[in-house]
Amino acid sequence: MKSAETLIRRPLGGYLTLGGNRPALVQTMCNTHTSDVEASVAQCLELASAGAEMIRLTVPAPSDVTALATIRRRLVEAGCNVPLVADVHFSSDIAIEAAKVVEKVRINPGNFHPDFEKAREQLARLIGVCREYDTALRIGLNHGSLGKRITERYGNTPAGMKEAAMEWLRMCRELDFDRVVVSLKASNTRVMTDAYRLLRDAMETEDMHYPLHLGVTEAGNGLSGRIKSCVAISTLLEEGIGDTIRVSLTENPAAELPVARYLSERYAGRKKSALRDCQTRDGIATARYEGLRPDASQAFDGVSAPEAALMLDAACDFGKALFDRRLDEVKLDCEEVPAAFCRLLEDELLQACRRRFYKPEYVACPGCGRTMYNLEATFNEVQRRTAHLKGMVIAVMGCIVNGPGEMADADWGYVGEGGGKVSIYKGKEAVRRHVPEKEAIDLLLQLISSE
Repeated sequence: MKSAETLIRRPLGGYLTLGGNRPALVQTMCNTHTSDVEASVAQCLELASAGAEMIRLTVPAPSDVTALATIRRRLVEAGCNVPLVADVHFSSDIAIEAAKVVEKVRINPGNFHPDFEKAREQLARLIGVCREYDTALRIGLNHGSLGKRITERYGNTPAGMKEAAMEWLRMCRELDFDRVVVSLKASNTRVMTDAYRLLRDAMETEDMHYPLHLGVTEAGNGLSGRIKSCVAISTLLEEGIGDTIRVSLTENPAAELPVARYLSERYAGRKKSALRDCQTRDGIATARYEGLRPDASQAFDGVSAPEAALMLDAACDFGKALFDRRLDEVKLDCEEVPAAFCRLLEDELLQACRRRFYKPEYVACPGCGRTMYNLEATFNEVQRRTAHLKGMVIAVMGCIVNGPGEMADADWGYVGEGGGKVSIYKGKEAVRRHVPEKEAIDLLLQLISSE
């Protein structure tokens, strides 16, 4: 793929160059309410100190643009030179105002006007402001929120995601605006990798060259969330696809950074796997690891630093081969970690690549300023109480913005409404609304068991 790059203005002067065969930039997103300026400034400083090279904040309402401007000013006063990204849904007017405040704006075309010509007018106005204020733009499409016009023609498919992105990239080219990054995220790792491959081919066919932001959205948490992100992102980086990455976890956003940093450094040639020997027979790889180089920051929730190091190496060593069906199974051996963890990791690799499911599949967003309940604690409790439902897909979503659309593949869903209330979904249909939070998990289990 031909090298593509764009410039992201730095708040204290100069530019951050994205793409152009540079190491993938590492970014994350605040889970504070943007209206809470003190908490948002503190988290941005924490994330910048931990290595985030771009930080995104949600901007759900016009009042949040004012808060965002204050956050930007406070961070500059603190000497923080990390670009901020405004995450905007539904309103092109909010995107236009946010583009006057921060260095980059992320829009979801599926949430713009359903009429194509009116959407184009909205984009043209936004681009005019981006030019005036030297602001970059991310066109961020997510599986499940493509908009009715695209899904009626292509379905909720990787091809639909690719075509929706290409429509907006063509508009950007017609408007002679190239400060653009594009993303096609999904919680399904297969959908995600397929969509980016299709987009890569389509851009090359039309001689388009824009940097790509990679991520598995709503990946969940713990071991499963990290492995899903690693197998998918590493598969694409190995093919030369991807210029910036986010590992989305339903945890403190600082926990995302060690995993993303490992991926960036590995595919920049600065990290090497501890894989020492691998024998393949009848579609089964038997792999021996020794000399792990654990980073203490990679340990998490009962997983030691050596176990985390093995997880990262194995996910990148075998993810692409499992996706591409060159392998059917992986057997891991490493004297530095318990054998039981090796067996667990083997199962997690196959599930992450959607080759074999040994437990439920979970879809859970990382949370942001739109989330109005304790998402992390709720998700952990849902996992604990549904662990026996092998093969079922269960979603736990922070709000109605992404929830109903982006959990469309789930069998059951728990979606926060705000105000202490929850909607319970069966597939794409809300079967209970306005359920008090204290009753929602019990009701979810009752509905599942009654099927």
